[in-house]
Amino acid sequence: MKQSLLSFGMILSLASGVRADDAPKPVKVFILAGQSNMEGKAKMSLLDYQADQPATRELYAPYRKDGRWIKRDDVWIKFLTRKGPLTVGYGSPNCIGPELGFGTVVGDRYDEQVLLIKTAWGGRSLYRDFRPPSAGLPKKEILEAMLEAQQKRSPATTMNDVRKSFGASYRAMLEEVNATLAKLKTHFPDYKDQGYELAGFVWFQGWNDMISADYTAEYATNQKHLIADVRKDLKSPKLPFVIGQMGVDGTEPSAQLNKFKEAQAAALEEASFKGNVALVKTDRFWDAEAFAVYKKGWRQNLDAWNKVGSDFPYHYLGSGKTMVRIGRAFGEAMLELRGESKRAAPGR
Repeated sequence: MKQSLLSFGMILSLASGVRADDAPKPVKVFILAGQSNMEGKAKMSLLDYQADQPATRELYAPYRKDGRWIKRDDVWIKFLTRKGPLTVGYGSPNCIGPELGFGTVVGDRYDEQVLLIKTAWGGRSLYRDFRPPSAGLPKKEILEAMLEAQQKRSPATTMNDVRKSFGASYRAMLEEVNATLAKLKTHFPDYKDQGYELAGFVWFQGWNDMISADYTAEYATNQKHLIADVRKDLKSPKLPFVIGQMGVDGTEPSAQLNKFKEAQAAALEEASFKGNVALVKTDRFWDAEAFAVYKKGWRQNLDAWNKVGSDFPYHYLGSGKTMVRIGRAFGEAMLELRGESKRAAPGR
């Protein structure tokens, strides 16, 4: 009898240990923020075609099984009004962005549940829309000039309206992140109340600042404020931060674009950002094949164009190959910042 009792006790202990080991760990939460290229403009019609072509089939293979696009239950995504398991179509409507490649890299790495919260809106600047609180407002004369210009289009515009427009997207971003995290069970019924860890932030934005010399002149400073303010407002002082450096036009950018790229890279010179901020040069993923067809005239070569591209150069030509590769590079940079890039996740 004593032996039986001992065995029963050992069984209970073992069962308890199994339950402890199997208890879900906190969800790894990554925030993907920016403007239209973070939204993503690579059309699904292009991906569906390229996924079956010998030259590109291997690139898309990790995202497909039995001829269909995979839905990953281990990686959730919420992009404003859309949510669910990670799959294609979480860019602009019927498009992908960097989320597909990024989510696959981090999802393959972790045993924990992963959540991507994407907050991106086209046509937004860091100078104005995403302007972080610690950057303050522009000079009075700049605000007055903006008011005058807006009143020509909408006479009822007030100075308070102008002031409130600064940082509106920054505030919306925080509201979206906090609201999502506050209702994880509502958004994702499989959430088991295991808590969450803010694991990283990816910033992919810039066109609206690059096309303005005044906005470009402030970009390096505003981006430093952005990193510091995001960490402060999300109560995560060392939140790993990946910057996607603008790469439109590939490795032959204009002088204006080069100046902007330098402003984006300036964050790496900040002593407090050493080891916790990374820059991904996206120009190396520029789709030269798609650009060659675009330059010949995409409308005049529509059949060829529909096999390689789906949007304009400022949207990386709507290249699926480019979006997938950029997303993967963001994921790899994030894991490296977290010191977790070399250990393979078991069972994946």
